[in-house]
Amino acid sequence: MTIFNVHAAKSNLSRLIERACDGEEIVIARNNEPVVKLVPVHTAAPRRQRGSLRGQVVVPDSFFDPLPGEELDAWGQ
Repeated sequence: MTIFNVHAAKSNLSRLIERACDGEEIVIARNNEPVVKLVPVHTAAPRRQRGSLRGQVVVPDSFFDPLPGEELDAWGQ
């Protein structure tokens, strides 16, 4: 945890925002008393990895067979 006084925080706000977005805990103090904590609003969602389920999902050959007439009727075809 890094503590900055209000004057230093105002002078270096852009840098402090970057540091907070990178995961650092930034605390702003008034008269050496912690007052607020600077935290990012949104954390980046982890990116999906293509092929992460490879080998875990099996699609049977019957999946590609034409649908029966009653099923097509139910879909309005």
